[in-house]
Amino acid sequence: MQITSARSLDDGVLERDFVLGDVEGVLWTPAAASASAPAPLVLLGHPGGLAAMRGRLEGRARSSARLGFASAAIELPGKGTRSGLPVVDQARADLREALAAGALPGDDVIDRLILPLVDRAVPEWQALVDAALALPEVGGPVAVSGGVIAVGVRMAVVEPRVVAAGLFAGSYVPRTIIEEARRLRVPVHVLLQWDDEGNDRQRALDLFDAIGSQEKTLQANVGGHTGVPAHAGEDAARFFARHLRPGWGPRG
Repeated sequence: MQITSARSLDDGVLERDFVLGDVEGVLWTPAAASASAPAPLVLLGHPGGLAAMRGRLEGRARSSARLGFASAAIELPGKGTRSGLPVVDQARADLREALAAGALPGDDVIDRLILPLVDRAVPEWQALVDAALALPEVGGPVAVSGGVIAVGVRMAVVEPRVVAAGLFAGSYVPRTIIEEARRLRVPVHVLLQWDDEGNDRQRALDLFDAIGSQEKTLQANVGGHTGVPAHAGEDAARFFARHLRPGWGPRG
């Protein structure tokens, strides 16, 4: 992890831009994080375009910092300044064509749209965990929060350092990922916007049903993709506090 810039935010959170290999990212650590009191780590997923998402990611990171957690985000494959993925770009065009015709996209389109991202992104996230946990002020455990839900599922299945996953059902899910979800064992909190125009609600419900975790929660709220109510964030915060720092955090 090569740090390229650093600044202290007004609440004492340290924000550091970095490059990991050829992937850009941002790390936020709370003021209290230190070698003697290392912070758990929350991986902040997003739909891509790190620069465009920067403000929203910073807000999520500040909220995590108030709970005593570090946060990190990296650019998705094919997004931002990274080289495009022609297969994904063509699938996105096919998706728009299907939706314009009033149809749901077929499995082939969803696979070409999502699986290349999953296959490339998850090893990069694992490398991010390696680099972040090598810092003295970041000590784990690790959680996944939001982003492309298929990426979050795969990461929670294959990465043993992830102890909890907060997933947002706001993107299409390949059927192979639904099958992978049966292997999930960590606690899972899924947020579903019931009227999300960019999400196949039934497939999201199928995914939740398939999740093999003993503890799993589905929170569904009326509204579109950007209509997530404030209390949903509060519920997610309680979920992460419960699993990243047992016995500490918000109550109620």
